[in-house]
Amino acid sequence: MVHCHPPLELEELPKEDEERLETLFSKLDTDGNGKIDIHDLSKALKELAPHINRSYAEKFLAKSGWKDGGDVTLSEFIHYVREHEKNLRLQFSHLDKNKDGKVDLEELISAFADLGIAIGRNEATNLLKRKAVWPIFWWMDQDGSLNISYDEWRDYLLLAPASDIHSLIHFWRHSTYLDIGEDMNVPDDFTQSELQTGKWWRHLLAGGIAGAVSRTCTAPLDRLKVFLQVNPTRENMGKCLAKMISEGGISGMWRGNGINVIKIAPESALKFAAYEQVKRLIKGEKTKNTPLEIHERFVAGATAGAISQTVIYPLEVLKTRLALRKTGQYSGIVDAAKKIYAREGLRCFYKGYIPNILGIVPYAGIDLAVYETLKKKYISTYQAHNEQPGMLLLLACGSTSCTLGQVCSYPLALIRTRLQAQEKAAKGAEGTMRGTFREIVQREGLRGLYRGITPNFIKVIPAVSISYVVYEYASRSLGVNMT
Repeated sequence: MVHCHPPLELEELPKEDEERLETLFSKLDTDGNGKIDIHDLSKALKELAPHINRSYAEKFLAKSGWKDGGDVTLSEFIHYVREHEKNLRLQFSHLDKNKDGKVDLEELISAFADLGIAIGRNEATNLLKRKAVWPIFWWMDQDGSLNISYDEWRDYLLLAPASDIHSLIHFWRHSTYLDIGEDMNVPDDFTQSELQTGKWWRHLLAGGIAGAVSRTCTAPLDRLKVFLQVNPTRENMGKCLAKMISEGGISGMWRGNGINVIKIAPESALKFAAYEQVKRLIKGEKTKNTPLEIHERFVAGATAGAISQTVIYPLEVLKTRLALRKTGQYSGIVDAAKKIYAREGLRCFYKGYIPNILGIVPYAGIDLAVYETLKKKYISTYQAHNEQPGMLLLLACGSTSCTLGQVCSYPLALIRTRLQAQEKAAKGAEGTMRGTFREIVQREGLRGLYRGITPNFIKVIPAVSISYVVYEYASRSLGVNMT
């Protein structure tokens, strides 16, 4: 291999630094051959930080002298680390406003504000306590003093393939996107910098791609759920599934999926725009850089969800009708819309609207509250035991909160679907939420309000897993990597 940097003599280093870097190098050199290649670093990342993807390893190796098929020697590794430490020292001095050799809570908040990122004291405290991506470095704030020394800063960010302060700060934070087919959760908060640089639309696009793939992969379960919801007889899943396949074949299991995917884009865009506007109204001009409290996020998220659902709701009705259609009934989305309008008029496209809007409140509220509770529990537990959480645990937090939100709002979702599917309702129950509720309880009992929830549970794990993986790859391709 041709060296990108001249060999360095270890004697040039202070003994303490020499031992520190040799120890780090030996941990990354998993096969013990005295060199680090992509396989070494990928394996080390898998063991120490399983949620970091392969491109991260490639970026680090590229900056430290790696070429295709080559590897990094100890001298090249030390050369890169020393240069990177010079940059980290410079960026640390930028954060250390009072030049006391430590970055405290107020300096951290100020540094984020300078970058257009508003964080509260609670988040800043959690960031100071956050566990390092590399378990060998323990915590960012290793001594629990709620301030960061240069050594703690250096150890935490030593292997981050970032050079400017903005990239380093973003390495510190990360978010995930989960899609389980019901888009009533509270939107993510984008930073001012992400809004100005256009990263927000890349995140939304990556999320849309992830949602489209996830919904397509789990569409048969979603259609099965809809059939069970509207079928008043006590058929089990097996019989219902057999009837669906008998009537429409295997390909018929994806009926209604096309419009379910199409509505992702307008719904996400409308929700994002509405959420940002409601946030501005809640915060006002004087406190525009202050992050929302949890109850304010709930209000903003529920309002944004209601606005987006109001606009795209006709697509929801079409999705239900197309999922329930018989072979040959409609030739496509436009044909279905025309025939339904001609037969039932414009009002039919808002059947079930009221229970749908009411369902947003418990879903968004419980989803947000449970997620925040799990997040706080995770922080306290893993800080206490000094362990690195696996990807499965991170996915579990998001899927658990979404699932509990769905359970609590499911009766309203079932009533919504029944109303959407009605072409001619029973006398006295035409288009009314109360009439449909009374009819379900009288004929099927309280258990009837949860018909179809089993396939809904079954699809959560694959839906969450698929959306997470696809979002990671899509966001990486769009230049907004998850770290």
